[in-house]
Order: sequence, then C-alpha cells, then structure tokens
Amino acid sequence: MDRTEANVTKTKVISIRKLTVTAMLSAISTVLMFLDFSLPMLIPGFVKMDVSELPALIASFAIGPTSGVVVCLVKNLFNLIFHSSTGGIGELCNFILGAAFVATAGLIYKYRKTRKTAIIASLCGAVVMALISVPVNYFISYPVYAKLFGGIDAIIEAYQSIRAGVDGLLECLVIFNLPFTFVKGLIDALICLLIYKPLSPILKGRT
Repeated sequence: MDRTEANVTKTKVISIRKLTVTAMLSAISTVLMFLDFSLPMLIPGFVKMDVSELPALIASFAIGPTSGVVVCLVKNLFNLIFHSSTGGIGELCNFILGAAFVATAGLIYKYRKTRKTAIIASLCGAVVMALISVPVNYFISYPVYAKLFGGIDAIIEAYQSIRAGVDGLLECLVIFNLPFTFVKGLIDALICLLIYKPLSPILKGRT
C-alpha cells in the first residue's frame, strides 16, 4: 500500500470513528432528554431540567462544533417522535438553545485546546444560551405554550406563584428563565470538565 492509499484509508477510518462517536453520544443525549424533571420551587413545572446537552458538549470538544450540533438535532428529533408534549415547539427551541451553547463552546475550544480554554468556552456557551433563551421563549415557545396552558396570563400566574412581584412575560423570562438556563449550561459544563479527560482517548480512538 503506497502513502496515498494509506492516507485515504486513514481518513475513512477517522470519518467512520467520528460518525460512530456522534451517533453514540446522540443516543445518550436522547436518553438524558427523556429523563427531564421539574423544579417547581424554582421555576414553573412546564420548564424542565435535564443534562441532555452534556453529550453534545463532549462531542463538540472531542470532534468539533458540527458534531455537537448534530447531537442536539438528533436527540430533539427522537424526543419529538417519542416524548413530545408541545407539538414540536419545545424541541425546536431546545435545539436552538442547545446548538447555540455547544457551537459557541466548540468554536472557541477548536482554536486552543487547553483546559483553561475549555472552561472559558463552556462559560461563553452558557452565557450565549441564556441570553438567546429570552427572545426564543418570548417570540417562539411561549406564544404556543399560551394556547396549551390557558393563555399568557395563566403562564404569568404560574411564575407569580413562585415570586408574587413579577409582572409581564418578559420580566418572568429575565428573572427566571435566563438564570435557570445559565445554571443548566454550567451544570453540563461542570460535568463535562470532570469526565472529558478520561473519556478523551476513547472518543478520539487513542486507546
């Protein structure tokens, strides 16, 4: 086998490995999304907590931001088929936020692969996801939720049952959803930073 053939073979092996790892992380992400739960003492019950962006963040660091976005897409497609209660709007918004998170983190990490950069990248990704959550929820998801849960007033009342002083949907999103989404991103980032190093050789085929 000459050098050109060897390079072609190596490229094919790397591509297959990347595809396999992305598929594996997509499956894990899908399961984690199925295991969502409510935190009614902190935010209304229709807003769910999960750590399904964790495998997508790992994919974004190990393979690249495109792989991370693909993981976000696949897990939301499976959730739409098997677990959706919002007619697809929840999955759409989850994909937008998750993709913003892992793409931002992955793009920053791509150009300097150190632990310090990974921390900065994760924080930046969490901030971007939190900031985007406000317009995404305000203009896309909550107009649909209003029809499902009895109107915008009913939604605001759900927030007021936790904090009586809030008034208006935008204020609710800024006070509750923005920090909630940021903390969600931080949890994903923290777990990722704890487990990424021991997983890295397996994900990158160096075992």
